[in-house]
Amino acid sequence: MPGIEKISIVISKGSLEGIYPGLIMANGARAEGIEANLFFTFFGLDAIHRKRHEHIKLATVGNPALHMATWLGGFPGISSVMTHYIESKMDGIDIPSIPEFIEMIADTGAGLYACKATVDLFGMSKDDFVDQVQDIITVGDFYEIAAGGQIIFT
Repeated sequence: MPGIEKISIVISKGSLEGIYPGLIMANGARAEGIEANLFFTFFGLDAIHRKRHEHIKLATVGNPALHMATWLGGFPGISSVMTHYIESKMDGIDIPSIPEFIEMIADTGAGLYACKATVDLFGMSKDDFVDQVQDIITVGDFYEIAAGGQIIFT
């Protein structure tokens, strides 16, 4: 049985727990010699946005995996405290920051693309994104790039 040769990952959420799974999967794919493409849409664009990619927070409101009451996650400062805690844990096991991860993945030859519909919706342009973003593409363009591979939605 042949192995996976290509994956295309859609990142649509703008929180740590929404962005990191796609980055980890893309990095792992490239380490295994698998072609990888990342398609950032809606709030996932924050991961590649020049002014926002260093300020991604953990979603604390309504996040059942945190095992705390929803109302507690809404208190001022809780998101920042939990984000700092998770980032320190990740740093302790050598998981890079989102900006470093984006750069690493791009350096391995992975494709990074922004969703044209969302870019237009939010009034952005290519100048809003980090240099590693290859292009702003339509969903149809994404399907052409993804053809013959697996599509993963995180």
